[in-house]
Amino acid sequence: MRLVVLGLSLSSSWGNGHATTFRALLSAFAARGHDVLFLERDVPWYAGHRDLPDPDFCRLELYPDLPALERWGGEIAGADAVMVGSYVPDGVEVGRLVQEQARGTTCFYDIDTPVTLARLARGECEYLSPELIPVYDIYFSFTGGPTLARLEREFGSPAARALYCAVDTERYRPLDVPTRWDLSYLGTYSPDRQPTLERLMLEPARRCPERRFVVAGPQYPVEIDWPANVERIEHLPPAEHPEFYSASRFTLNVTRADMIAAGWSPSVRLFEAGACGTPIISDRWQGIEDLFEPGEQIVLADSTEQVIAALGDDAAGMGAAARTTVLAHHSAARRAEQLEADLIAHAASPARHKSLA
Repeated sequence: MRLVVLGLSLSSSWGNGHATTFRALLSAFAARGHDVLFLERDVPWYAGHRDLPDPDFCRLELYPDLPALERWGGEIAGADAVMVGSYVPDGVEVGRLVQEQARGTTCFYDIDTPVTLARLARGECEYLSPELIPVYDIYFSFTGGPTLARLEREFGSPAARALYCAVDTERYRPLDVPTRWDLSYLGTYSPDRQPTLERLMLEPARRCPERRFVVAGPQYPVEIDWPANVERIEHLPPAEHPEFYSASRFTLNVTRADMIAAGWSPSVRLFEAGACGTPIISDRWQGIEDLFEPGEQIVLADSTEQVIAALGDDAAGMGAAARTTVLAHHSAARRAEQLEADLIAHAASPARHKSLA
């Protein structure tokens, strides 16, 4: 199968979770014998932070602007499937171009579904329009649950399918390294996540000065009052994630407000930490129990006190149980198998590619 992907970024994981999601999925997809071309807008904020400029599992091409995409018009037209990702610059225009040129299956991969739907409701979504949703043959969504029915019922998607993020289990695995932190957190700054980070990370750090904490990720405001026992790492390349998790007794998962409201929106950090066998403390949202069993494979915490209590436990068995679940259900290999099956099923169906009016 020939797949063309127009995504936010494959070359740089700086300040975004799209790169690691695409890397895991497309690497596993290519391993199944498929050919992948990834087209990425060349933007200055990623140009200086490219940690995968030459992937070995697909062809990566950078384009400077929308007119330059015409260079790959023949490959878009000849592909068995073309996927456009969320947050792609000029994504509405990119989607229109794909609908005009592609003869194979067209799909939208929304790694930010609740954010997208909130932006559409406000009329502020620059990478997807309500008119485009019905003409994408498949809407692959980071979010499952009732959101899938809503995409079909309210927005006219012919087929909305959950395609959760996944983890490359060859790269993310337990490492035999010394424990450095009692609780770690890996994530780019987000205003709606910060109150939860304050409650479940910074306040426990203040109350437990004898314990060690770390927050890794860019764009945190300089005015944040970091406790003395909280280490800061500005940017952690994906190659260093397994060592980071393996050096953590526990790691924290914090979910954005729109995704909590929608439910069924797991972060890739859940699967990466789980693959490394690191016990996870997470905020609570509907659907998380479908992924990990609370108390056995994950700790769900609402308060500072619950985090402090969890840090007093030995949860090595919990980390091992989470790893077993990730390997069985949330590996990149399983997601690639699902993507392949959905694309093949559509190609074999009587449905025909639609055109924009």
